[in-house]
Amino acid sequence: MAETVAERIARVIGERIVAGELAPGAPLRQDRIAEEFEASHVPAREAFQLLRAQGLVVSEARRGMRVAPLDPGSIQEVIEIRASLETLALRLAAPRMNAAAFEKVEQALSAGDQARTMVAWEQANRAFHRALVTPCRMPRLLAMLDDLQLANSRIIFSATRSAGWQPGSGQAHRLIVSALRRRDTGRAVALLDAHIRGLERPAGEGPSERPA
Repeated sequence: MAETVAERIARVIGERIVAGELAPGAPLRQDRIAEEFEASHVPAREAFQLLRAQGLVVSEARRGMRVAPLDPGSIQEVIEIRASLETLALRLAAPRMNAAAFEKVEQALSAGDQARTMVAWEQANRAFHRALVTPCRMPRLLAMLDDLQLANSRIIFSATRSAGWQPGSGQAHRLIVSALRRRDTGRAVALLDAHIRGLERPAGEGPSERPA
């Protein structure tokens, strides 16, 4: 299905927010965005609503639309919700993992191993986590996780800008997959939970081996 104008605007603005090109608290002017995308105010307004649903922008009284904050409280909220929902999805997906599902997971792992930039790795990371839970067959849950993964990607970009990023082995991902192949769902879920919560580290510390 082709992207609507509003969806295209939301995707592009969302990518800028995730990558840090638009800083937390930065104002978003509907008229300027409509002009940039050569669109009317209607799709620009609809794009703002899509971005709000993804948690990337907020509406403040007398200040209008702004890029959502990225403070410790906001980060903690994303991690807690994502850990709860993604582990639920994995618990439901694990019994349905077949050869085709594992192939998609392995493709994402390989892409992550070959990544030489943060952007390329982040795309592979997002693909890995999506492939991991897709077999749960719960569209609403998967849509919620897609939004949370966007917010998570924003956290990763923010952390790596301050601490730097180097390619790594993705060992945490492989341990999860190994447990799934052994049909040890409990172990896979526990590993995923620990992996996601690995983003919870004291301020000033760099990312662990691989952000989640």
